[in-house]
Amino acid sequence: MAGSTPASAWAEPGGPESPRRVSLAGGSLGRLATAIARDRAALAGLLIVGTFLVAGAAADRLPLPSPLRMVPQDRMAGPSWALPLGADIFGRDLLARLVHGARLSLAVAFASVLAALVVGSTLGLLAGYAGGRVDQALMRVMDVFFSFPAVLLALGIVAALGPHPANVVLAIAVVYTPIFARVVRGPVLALKEREFVEASRALGAPAGRIVGRHILPNLASMLVVQTSIALSWAILTEASLSFLGLSAQPPTPSWGAMLNEGRQNLELAPHLAVFPGLAIMLAVLGFNLLGDGLRDALDPRKRP
Repeated sequence: MAGSTPASAWAEPGGPESPRRVSLAGGSLGRLATAIARDRAALAGLLIVGTFLVAGAAADRLPLPSPLRMVPQDRMAGPSWALPLGADIFGRDLLARLVHGARLSLAVAFASVLAALVVGSTLGLLAGYAGGRVDQALMRVMDVFFSFPAVLLALGIVAALGPHPANVVLAIAVVYTPIFARVVRGPVLALKEREFVEASRALGAPAGRIVGRHILPNLASMLVVQTSIALSWAILTEASLSFLGLSAQPPTPSWGAMLNEGRQNLELAPHLAVFPGLAIMLAVLGFNLLGDGLRDALDPRKRP
């Protein structure tokens, strides 16, 4: 599965009773920053993601016109000094709409992936640590979700609930929860058999303490990488649903909807489709590059 790594790689033992825990605190943050700075691809991904995050967060403070302001004489105008990316079919500034669309796409992506991360990781921990019938029952349910193509399942959920960004968040969370559950379950199955976990269990430590102190720290790095990759999938899924008119409704700016509008006028004004398509491509590329860099930086096998 994309973005996953064998459990043994994330929980390499530093001794017979104490694993080398992967932590994101203290020196690990400095090591992570250094590793990303040395990796040009990861640094490029961080810059791309950071640019979109800053632009989306500061969209209302940037010196841009309202994304809803119509100027009839600028209809489908090409890029110029006054309109850096041109204007759409209603004369609305395309740059302003792309920047505000970034806020919507990123908000949907982060909210849905966060929900999938929490629910999926919890289910994966429960299935892997409990084992037996609990594991079998939970994983069979996850298999049911895996039997549907991701976009098709999300499309069905949003179509049933109605076109709205909140429903898109729910749909993407449902689609990607099984992925996090599967990614977490595998390492937990291996970690719970390790000596340090067996020792804690023999000393009478409760399951919650064992999971919180010994298993979760060894999953942190893997979850960071998987989250970064999932964010790129979520942006692409949101854009797909928006393209079909199932996310934010006009006149709210949305990358997928803007791409659909541009498709209908591709011969007359190709910039209407090119720039939204580039925004989606760069956002997905940025998160993928960042995820690859994080995987290399946090992989214990590549540490000195």
